Amino acid sequence: MADGGGFDPGRRRVLFGRRRAERPALRPPWARAHDFTDLCTRCGACEAACAETIIVAGDGGFPTVDFRRGECTFCGACADACPQPIFDRTARAWATAPTVGRGCLTRVGVICQTCRDICPETAFSFVLMPHAAPRPLLDAARCTGCGACVSACPGEAVTMEVTHGA
Repeated sequence: MADGGGFDPGRRRVLFGRRRAERPALRPPWARAHDFTDLCTRCGACEAACAETIIVAGDGGFPTVDFRRGECTFCGACADACPQPIFDRTARAWATAPTVGRGCLTRVGVICQTCRDICPETAFSFVLMPHAAPRPLLDAARCTGCGACVSACPGEAVTMEVTHGA
């Protein structure tokens, strides 16, 4: 924070020679992003409680979600284990959306529909392309942000991006 209190990731980037802003860290589901680093004591309780082992210690020791390790089942164990008032389970779990990058195998003509097959909400469909493999199309309204598509993608092309308000 600019006022000297709390953790400021911008200052850390300067110390390590990083000029461009990195993607915002994805915090555990239902974590209140606006005061997370002020309230989190980095005790590791949420990480230890995560049965899916997708919550890991991130930059500065703060918990982040790593969807490359698996998907979130929204069990709530992380929120239940936290001794701080960080989680608001009345709100949406998080503001995220998967994006499919250039590594998608369909871009090089490989027919792959793993993201559609693994998605528990059937948020992915495929658009037929002339003289090319069908391309993935996300229905954002159906997506819960569970991240199942991230770890399943054989081309490592799907990433979960923090959207507005997170």
